Amino acid sequence: MTPPSRRAFTAAALASLLVGCGGPGAERAATDEDRSGGTPPPAAKALARSVPVRLLIPAIGVDTPVMGLGLAPDGTMRVPPITADDRAGWYRHSPTPGQLGPSVVIGHVTVGSYGDGVFRDLARLRRGDTVTARLENGAAAEFAVSSVRKVAKADFPADDVYGDVDRPELRLITCGGPRTDDGYLGNVIVFATMTSANGP
Repeated sequence: MTPPSRRAFTAAALASLLVGCGGPGAERAATDEDRSGGTPPPAAKALARSVPVRLLIPAIGVDTPVMGLGLAPDGTMRVPPITADDRAGWYRHSPTPGQLGPSVVIGHVTVGSYGDGVFRDLARLRRGDTVTARLENGAAAEFAVSSVRKVAKADFPADDVYGDVDRPELRLITCGGPRTDDGYLGNVIVFATMTSANGP
């Protein structure tokens, strides 16, 4: 399938993220808050395209398989299913981790009656924390967190998240903010830059 244009990619992803994650969870302020700004770390040389199969974030105890996510029939980006065995999901029309551009990985903060989601502690990440994406071809791309933002869904910074960049970057996204009957009112967004890679 041909990847959608940047405009279509942004619209699909943004529409998807306006939908709340399921289940009860910790309340978080739904304000635009950058908790770890400053100059991003230097980037490593880009990798060839290879699908991510696992994501590790030691600072918050994440070690998860990664599933591919496409578009739903209504044109929005799919989200991982609500299951007890919660996994992160990589959006197939974004770059793979390590390619030039922003690779987008999403996960739930809660998974309904099953409890906490795989990205339940995403907001705890700080500048310099590492994120490793293991790829299907055996390579591993390591990223360093450059910033963590908490935003209201109505103010989602689509250009910052999905806009073109000239180096390999990663975006980790989950729900956040106060929860209502319709879902969470905000998002937590982690911005990270690739610092090293090994393998093919």
